[in-house]
Amino acid sequence: MLQIRNLTITHTKDLRTILKDFTFALNPGDKAVIIGEEGNGKSTLLKLIYDASLVSGYVEYTGSVFTGNDTLGYLPQELSPETKSLTVYEYCQRLPSFFDRSPKDLSAIAAPLGLSADLFYSDQRIGTLSGGEKVKLMLACLLIERPDILLLDEPSNDLDLDTLIWLETFINTCGLPVLYISHDETLIEKTANVVIHLEQLRRKTEPHHTIARVPYAQYAAERKHRLAHQEQVARKEREEYNKQQEKFRQIMQKVEYQQSTITRQNPHGAALLKKKMKSIKSQERRFDKEYESMTEIPETEDAIFIKFSENASVPNSKKVLDYALDELRIEDEGSSRLLARNIRLRVTGPEKICIIGKNGTGKSTLIKRIAAELLTRTDIHAAYMPQNYEELLDFSVTPPEFLATTGDKEELTRIRTYLGSMKYTADEMDHLACDLSGGQKAKLLLLKMSYDGCNVLILDEPTRNFSPLSGPVIREVLRNYRGTIISISHDRKYMEEVCNTCYELTQEGLCLQI
Repeated sequence: MLQIRNLTITHTKDLRTILKDFTFALNPGDKAVIIGEEGNGKSTLLKLIYDASLVSGYVEYTGSVFTGNDTLGYLPQELSPETKSLTVYEYCQRLPSFFDRSPKDLSAIAAPLGLSADLFYSDQRIGTLSGGEKVKLMLACLLIERPDILLLDEPSNDLDLDTLIWLETFINTCGLPVLYISHDETLIEKTANVVIHLEQLRRKTEPHHTIARVPYAQYAAERKHRLAHQEQVARKEREEYNKQQEKFRQIMQKVEYQQSTITRQNPHGAALLKKKMKSIKSQERRFDKEYESMTEIPETEDAIFIKFSENASVPNSKKVLDYALDELRIEDEGSSRLLARNIRLRVTGPEKICIIGKNGTGKSTLIKRIAAELLTRTDIHAAYMPQNYEELLDFSVTPPEFLATTGDKEELTRIRTYLGSMKYTADEMDHLACDLSGGQKAKLLLLKMSYDGCNVLILDEPTRNFSPLSGPVIREVLRNYRGTIISISHDRKYMEEVCNTCYELTQEGLCLQI
């Protein structure tokens, strides 16, 4: 059993406490999801539970984590450069139980994931696998080790739809307690029976956590109702307060006027006015205390504000893309590998296109080529969000520096205001991009697109790093966007709510999905 007692985690860089007095027990049968906005410490918590040395360089903690004799299996969100440089076989050799497993065992583990058992012996470098293939391999290696408890950091990232459905079944039927982080709302709705919600309130100065042993849909609905009621009460209190303040100001102005006009010949009246003013000042102090004790207006994910200009649009008749490619190939270990053939894609006007397909079929390779063509066009203003943010995001600069074009003081002030609307704190604005969470990096790229007035967006897994609570806000922004979107996604809610056309990439090209 996993038991956590009175855990408090503090960032050493800015001394911000991200978790305070957290106590939790993961029981048999629990499928507990950790949710929260980007940068709230979800991955840090999971790493600390697995191995405190993974976070020792940037946080300090008090409290205890107890696992007894149970073995933890941990799936990281990101692989280290050293791991990516290994071949698959070299990586598997490092697993203590790998050589204890028979070929039949390995096949039984690989098959449901859509992997060949031969992959375990492959000389292909892990860094050359697709994003989904990496996740599948890591999941397979976890199963080889037979853990007692699973800690999964974004296990659904980059998985194709078939494997997502397998993952849902696996979490529900594996018989192990699972503590996981995910931004896939559909996965969470179908698997989680415990919700751990990490929040940072008062402009990220006050950590707060909620543990609810209910399904996610129930938690989200109850939270929405509670926050709506809290906001209604808070606004009513402020309305009454403002009415009181107006009456109070009128009385004070009247007394101040009377004091300024009373003559010395009326000392009795002056004494009465002085006494009355003292009473008014006392009442003013009481009003100040009442204001401090008012119900707070809740901080919700709706506070994330990003808006594309109405000018960032594409006319209905505009031909945005007429793309033809006889063969899609990728260079793999010095040889050329055919991924797909006869690819044709035509996009007109403000269409919102989504490309799906099994892992390793070349979706990211294809969209990168499409981006290369569209980014050179002068009749449109295109922007590209890659799956690997480092391809575009300079990790050695701060968010304002990344967004700036002129770098003058007025522009930087405007940019900092803009970042504040996306719930960046002043400290986070001064962090290097490499120190930001995945979701914060994604926000930064979307902000750049908005700030630059782009009317064509090429997006590779745009929602993969947004929390299930801020995801709906981002989807609404993209749904209302008046430009063109060409995207890759396995996010079922994104496909349903944002996209109006969906294609599957197969070896025979792009097939329209009905």
